[in-house]
Amino acid sequence: MNTLISLHNAVFHQLEKLAPFILPHFARFVFAAVLLVYYWNSGLTKLGDGIFGFINLDFGAYFQMFPKAVEAAGYDASQLPFIYKIIAVFGTWAEFILPLLIVLGLFTRLAALGMIGFIFVQSYVDITGHGADEATIGAWFDNLSDGTILDQRAFWVFTLTYLVFKGAGALSLDAILSRVGPWAQPQDETQAA
Repeated sequence: MNTLISLHNAVFHQLEKLAPFILPHFARFVFAAVLLVYYWNSGLTKLGDGIFGFINLDFGAYFQMFPKAVEAAGYDASQLPFIYKIIAVFGTWAEFILPLLIVLGLFTRLAALGMIGFIFVQSYVDITGHGADEATIGAWFDNLSDGTILDQRAFWVFTLTYLVFKGAGALSLDAILSRVGPWAQPQDETQAA
C-alpha cells in the first residue's frame, strides 16, 4: 500500500510542477474556444451600418442592453438619454477588445476582471431586462447542469478568475512585456547567476 501511495504522490507531484505553465495557457485556450467567437458575434449584432457603425450602433444594441428603457421610449432609441449611448458604445467595444486581450495574453488580469464584470452585467440584464425563465437561469446544487446563467456562466467566471489570480502564463504578451522595456520585472539574483 505504501508503494502505491508513494507512486501516486510522485506522479502527481510531477504534474503539479507543470501546473503553472499549463493551466494559464489552457484557461486562455478554453476561453478562446468557447467565448471568443460568442462575444465577437454578439458585438457584431450591435454595430450600425457603414464605416462609423462602431459608434452609431444598430437599434438592436440598445434593445439588447436596455430592453425596458427602449420599451419606455416607445422603441425609439434616439429618445434614450445620452449616457445610454455611451454605455452601449463602450459595452460593444468591450465585447471585441476584452476577449482579444485575453487570447493575446495582454493586460490579461485586467481584461479577465473586466470580462467578469461584463458577465455579471450581462446576466443581470438577461434576468431583469429580458425576463429569463427559471430553466434559463438554472439553480445551483440541483440535479441539472444546463442552466445558461448560473451553471454555464459559473464556469466562465471560474476560468476568468483563474486568469485574474495567475495571469496569462509564459506564452503571452504580458510575459514578454515583463521581460523587456522600462516596466520589466527585476530578475532574482539567484536566477541570474
